[in-house]
Amino acid sequence: PIVLQTIYPTQGDPSCVLRPRSYSFTQRHLFNMASRILPLELIDKAIGSQIWILMRGETEIVGVLRGFDDYVNLVLDDAIQYTPDARNPGEICKTKLESEILLNGNHVTVLIPGGNGPEDSLASKA
Repeated sequence: PIVLQTIYPTQGDPSCVLRPRSYSFTQRHLFNMASRILPLELIDKAIGSQIWILMRGETEIVGVLRGFDDYVNLVLDDAIQYTPDARNPGEICKTKLESEILLNGNHVTVLIPGGNGPEDSLASKA
């Protein structure tokens, strides 16, 4: 993209000269950022809808996102936790979490807004 830069002569000539100049790297970066969505904006759009969360280890949680903060600590309603059963390999334990829960953002690895989990997830095997 090209913009015009105004150049004023220094020797008493009141006229100005317009010449093309390129956008700087910072300006190009800002224009590109305007068309992108930031991670926290994506999470903000998911408030009030179902979200699928992969936690550290082998835990998966599906619930309704109620809120979050800058550290991606999450508040969920109507959550269900899926974990592998330690006593029966290949089996999945499904636990309905009855109250609002707070997830520590340090343990969240992946967020999928609107997700129930893919076919090969722990959630689908339960």
